[in-house]
Amino acid sequence: MKDPRIVAMLMAAAAGLCAAPLAGAQGPAQAPAGKALFLRNCAACHQASGKGIPGAFPALAGNPLVQGPAPEVASVLLQGRGGMPDFSASLSDEDIAAVLSFARGAWGNKAPPLAGEEVGTLRTRLGVPQYANGRMSNKH
Repeated sequence: MKDPRIVAMLMAAAAGLCAAPLAGAQGPAQAPAGKALFLRNCAACHQASGKGIPGAFPALAGNPLVQGPAPEVASVLLQGRGGMPDFSASLSDEDIAAVLSFARGAWGNKAPPLAGEEVGTLRTRLGVPQYANGRMSNKH
């Protein structure tokens, strides 16, 4: 049985993956990695355009949380929030920093990038287990 809402969300996600390239505000080495990580891990829900899917997945473009204090937005990726899973076991501190730096500088967002060390410090402070580094995980 097919739910038309799910089909519509999947079609919108696929269309979002085909959107035009986006520019990030991080350094040259981090920008391509952050964008690639975003497209692989986040765009299906939040869309390549950063506009999300209304009523299902929030927009990241213009989002005050995304542009707010780095620890607040990083904790979402480390611990999850609402229906969003955490990425603590599947993304390294450097990967989380890169994807957040991309999102904080794309789509007109104007927030400073993060460093992997900042994410690592927050991971320790929150008591989130260290990155699995390739070990099997059932999260994604």
